[in-house]
Amino acid sequence: MKNRWNKIEAKRFADNPQSLRVYTSRLLGQESQLVLHGGGNTSVKMNTSDFFGNDVETLFVKGSGWDLATIEGAGFAPERLDVLKALAAFGTLSDSDMVEQQRIALLDSKAPNASVEAILHAMIPFRDVDHTHADAVLAVTNTANGKERIDELYGDRVIVIPYVMPGFALAKLVYELTQGIDWNAYEGMILMNHGVFTFSDDARASYEKMIELVSEAEDYLESRNANQLASGASQMDPIALAEIRKQVSKLRGAPVIANWDQSPEAVGYSNLPSIESIGTRGPLTPDHSIFAKRIPAVLGPNPQESIETYASEYEAYFKRNADDSLACLDTAPRWAIWPKRGILSFGLNAKNASVISDIASHTAKVVQLSENLGGWTPLSESDVFDVEYWELEQAKLKSNKTTPALQGRIAVVTSAASEVGRVCVEDLLKKDAAVIALDENPIVATLFESPAYLGIACEDEDADTLGSAIKCGVEKFGGLDILVTNLSRDASEESTPNSDAILKAAFPFLLLGINPSIVIIGSRATASSKRQTQIARDNALETAGEQVRVNLVIPDSEYGAENPEMPQLENNSPNIESYAQTSGDHSRLSGNEIAHTVSSLAVGLF
Repeated sequence: MKNRWNKIEAKRFADNPQSLRVYTSRLLGQESQLVLHGGGNTSVKMNTSDFFGNDVETLFVKGSGWDLATIEGAGFAPERLDVLKALAAFGTLSDSDMVEQQRIALLDSKAPNASVEAILHAMIPFRDVDHTHADAVLAVTNTANGKERIDELYGDRVIVIPYVMPGFALAKLVYELTQGIDWNAYEGMILMNHGVFTFSDDARASYEKMIELVSEAEDYLESRNANQLASGASQMDPIALAEIRKQVSKLRGAPVIANWDQSPEAVGYSNLPSIESIGTRGPLTPDHSIFAKRIPAVLGPNPQESIETYASEYEAYFKRNADDSLACLDTAPRWAIWPKRGILSFGLNAKNASVISDIASHTAKVVQLSENLGGWTPLSESDVFDVEYWELEQAKLKSNKTTPALQGRIAVVTSAASEVGRVCVEDLLKKDAAVIALDENPIVATLFESPAYLGIACEDEDADTLGSAIKCGVEKFGGLDILVTNLSRDASEESTPNSDAILKAAFPFLLLGINPSIVIIGSRATASSKRQTQIARDNALETAGEQVRVNLVIPDSEYGAENPEMPQLENNSPNIESYAQTSGDHSRLSGNEIAHTVSSLAVGLF
């Protein structure tokens, strides 16, 4: 593993241990082989002052909700060190009570909640402490004889802690097992089936110990020819993908984005002869179950049947392990192994789907490494269940959250680089939809930077090109729910081929969409408005039997970059005064109002 320490960059923080801790934390966060999306944590112990100016030994530990790759000083929770050490000596403590006591021990009421492993950081008698979930180390620990292999790999240079649930239970076990030891005799600590800790009174030394221990694990795997990974080529099937996404959405009780990993590595993993066995034994590390559940679905020749079987087995899994105090999560899989095609990851929005996809791809790699080394042997079902249904996560489940209006929905917008098209795309993204933006102008590819955006330059009257673009979008996000046909910049009946071609390309996927709808944005121009109204009527009649709603929006005036007579303000806003002079009722209309109208129609309010 590459050592990313840079003397020149680090020199800027030489006199500030907290800033240096931010720097080394980001170095760790840059390596997906070490931590993923909020995983891992770091800390530094310093003397600070409280409100009254009294010196206080303080533990600055990564706060909940922060990611090591992007963490800032504000992302560290300043905890009274003596309080956390006292908590370590407690006999029993629920994790909810632990979080409350850590909250009380904060020196800054505005700080985030401290990591659930803050007590463990506090008891390690070094200034700087690092913790990761390194893939290579987990590949060694998650084997049938993982403890023996760790001993073979590191000898007596590391403390080895048997698996116990993260939180107070882990802190308590480490406290008990390390009484009277000489911490200076060790380079790190291995938590079986969980991860790695390193520590030092120097931030660089702690960071480099982490890199060294992980590199040794990588070398160990290579020396035993365990790093041979399968590879394969994907078979395309966007219609089947849309069907799968619709069924998973139904089980989830909400529309989902389906991220399709068609990489050679993902397809190779899906094609392994033993995939139904090794692919469903458990997660890479138990905290992944919070995001991705314990196991994925493995899709057979009939994916819908496979998903129903998964749902039934998940219910049985819950009943085997739960007590009356727990509420069962939805039974939908968070990811699926699709033989000959790759890996699917299902999220409530594009970002969530991407997070789960990263977890799935790392899991696929480590499963193979462990299986090649001596047999993939993750934690027991009950151990994983305890983390998936952790009281802290159950509390989040019961909390009320506002869901964005179009979360998980997938839309296509035509003429997306026009003024009306652009503001429609922007509004859909703000409402958490995924957007496939089409336009003849190549600029459409880079209009927005978002994991929920795909811009494709294509001829808007070429049926084959439009069909390919729609399929590309479906492969990116999993399906199609909303078609926004933007005819506002067309001034004649020549818009007809555009409307017909896009509907033909999109319709098979709309039939598999969630609450599918078509919104046509027309033009006030007399020559085209009648024809656009007829297009909307024809589309409504054609799709009515399939429960696809069709609405038509005709703004009362033309404006924007496509209308040279309409001056533009900053940020591409239309000249409202000029518009008011030309509109029938002298009203004031903005592009955002058109966009809000389109989104409201897409939501299904009309």
